[in-house]
Amino acid sequence: MTTPSLPAAHSPAGGCPAHAAAAPVPLGGPAFHTEPRALYRTMRHEYGPVVPVELAGGFPAWLVIGYRELHQVTADGELFPRDVGLWNQWEHIPEDWPLLPMVGRPMPSIYFSAGAEHRRHAEMVVPALEGADPFEIRGHCEQLADRLVDGICGRGTADLVAEFAEPLPVLVLARLVGFPDSEGADIARVLKDLADGGPGAQEAQSRFGEHMRRLVAAKHAVPGDDVTSRMLADPEPFTDEEYALDLMAITAAGHLTTADWISSSLRLMLTEDQFADSFTGGRRSVGDAMNEVLWEESPTQILAGRWAARDTHLGGRTILAGDMLLLGLGGANTDPLIRQELGSRPGAAHGSNSAHLAFSHGEYRCPFPAQVIAETIARTAIEVILDRLPDLELAVPPGDLVRRPSAFLRGMNALPVRFAPVGTTGDLL
Repeated sequence: MTTPSLPAAHSPAGGCPAHAAAAPVPLGGPAFHTEPRALYRTMRHEYGPVVPVELAGGFPAWLVIGYRELHQVTADGELFPRDVGLWNQWEHIPEDWPLLPMVGRPMPSIYFSAGAEHRRHAEMVVPALEGADPFEIRGHCEQLADRLVDGICGRGTADLVAEFAEPLPVLVLARLVGFPDSEGADIARVLKDLADGGPGAQEAQSRFGEHMRRLVAAKHAVPGDDVTSRMLADPEPFTDEEYALDLMAITAAGHLTTADWISSSLRLMLTEDQFADSFTGGRRSVGDAMNEVLWEESPTQILAGRWAARDTHLGGRTILAGDMLLLGLGGANTDPLIRQELGSRPGAAHGSNSAHLAFSHGEYRCPFPAQVIAETIARTAIEVILDRLPDLELAVPPGDLVRRPSAFLRGMNALPVRFAPVGTTGDLL
């Protein structure tokens, strides 16, 4: 594999002095999609564990790709809070900036709040997620996965991204929060437009909010056994807008990342010999493949973000108050220093080692019950495919597979496969 060169930088908007000593790396381009590990290796060699980068529009930030440095940032919520209101670039940010929905504005939600306000929301949201019955979650996954497989199993060919991995998580999550199945498909389209960060991201954000506000109103009128109803039953007073914002955070965080976890795990099992026994009657390597993806191809490669509460130093860099720090989860997981400590190397199988940072770390990491839900969806999806279509194989050479054009998310644009046509679940009754 060739080592990619870093793209030329533009002049940062706003002239942040924190980047005066080093030209920032534009956070985009094909190397992020095709060879991120090689790109992170080049960044680490040229800049160290904390890299000056440039977001779309020329806005400066720091990308933290050192495992220890990322652990330090995420563990210190006072020095590096998730408080977007601290950002020293707000006066330069246009209202139509395409990354605005991802970076966020200060708002009362579990994702875009810090400190006591974040904890207030977490104390309402986390128990509502914990209240979901694990057996019921798996039952929803199996039923919906079978329904999706029924739509492709008689053809002998399929795109497992568009026709299976992407729709399944949002259909399951829609059920868990209380949506009827009929709304799942539109929510999936909205979330994909939102995650891509393109020109339609802000309009998608607006549509997403409308879905959630309607759901909150419906559950006020007729509560059920779902996450939204449990949130509404919490004794702490919240506004309907706060409920909607928290539901948006839950659904958005769990949808495309879980879809990418499914498709990347399937790609690994279809292309790597050490995981191939999953398709020949074994099951041991399903969990291993899923864990390998979290280490080597973290579905969330870069996460926004943290903001420095005061001037400080990190990884040999001077960080100014209000500077944005992007969490380079993918880069940190491939940091050779942590690999040496763990006795492994990039590209090696990790088995059950779960010291990765794929779910972030610290107070603002992905809540544990949300991790359990995501893992249940992903594992069940893969097991249903193994049971229903055991002779799956790639329909194109592995080198022809195309990644999503995003520096922030690591997933497949498509996963074309072929298999012997089989009957639907209805045919088995």
